[in-house]
Amino acid sequence: MKGRIIVSKFWTNVFSGKKAIAIVIFPFIFLLDRRYRQDKYLLNHENIHIKQAAEMLVIPFYVWYVVEFLIRYLQYKKIRQAYLNISFEREAYRNEQNLYYLKRRKLWAFRKYI
Repeated sequence: MKGRIIVSKFWTNVFSGKKAIAIVIFPFIFLLDRRYRQDKYLLNHENIHIKQAAEMLVIPFYVWYVVEFLIRYLQYKKIRQAYLNISFEREAYRNEQNLYYLKRRKLWAFRKYI
């Protein structure tokens, strides 16, 4: 499954608080600028999130994401470090350059990054 790409500076900024160049709101990938349509690693990263959300039936994915972010924030006391240590982000960052990852990815693979 791949996300439908929407280029929208407005929605990307609204959903990310002007902090991201791309964000997934299932089943869409919002990009800040059309030049990012060509970034295969960024799109792979975001499609990993699409897969994570789909396998968790969407709403639980976002609940888990927010709860884990809060736990990581309490742990690290820094927003960026908390974000980078969310299991979903760890999986996506570690595998974004492997363009075959989603074809071989096992169900609930993010668990090994907790």
